[in-house]
Amino acid sequence: MSTDTRTVEPMVLSEATLARFAREVAKYPPDQKQSAVMACLAIVQQEQGWVSPAAELAVAQYLGMAPMAVHEVTTFYNMYNQQPVGRFKLNVCTNLPCALRDGAKTLRYLADKLGVEPGGTTADGCFTLQQSECLGACADAPVMLVNDRHMCSFMTPERLDQLIDGLRAAAAEDKA
Repeated sequence: MSTDTRTVEPMVLSEATLARFAREVAKYPPDQKQSAVMACLAIVQQEQGWVSPAAELAVAQYLGMAPMAVHEVTTFYNMYNQQPVGRFKLNVCTNLPCALRDGAKTLRYLADKLGVEPGGTTADGCFTLQQSECLGACADAPVMLVNDRHMCSFMTPERLDQLIDGLRAAAAEDKA
């Protein structure tokens, strides 16, 4: 997001979104409503699939924050998608403990299997593959996170194949 906010119009927030924001803000003292920034960004992402610059600006205006402060939160945490992602977002840990236990090889295996480089999305929109820093499960390396919610541990090529096949089947069922 550019620091020149004149080039981006804020996203129009629905009444339902505003109500959800208000519930989060109510958890903090009135003079600390900016503490709800992460929750508000998560709400936008749940509803839109990603956090656009227009959404960042809307959150900033709602919470009375500088747009750059919201952007800094969005870009600091990899749980916020800054562009549209596939149906399944796959974050593979390549931090040192995982790298020592084939984390980088796991990422490369998935990139080759899916035909997409890390950071990319498959042509069918099913998978987005991302490199990730520590996921907090070093003893279970190599590890990955599916859609920011489901931790997968000890990911061998066989387990990766099973995971991808299962996710593809789930995506096909959703379309049917």
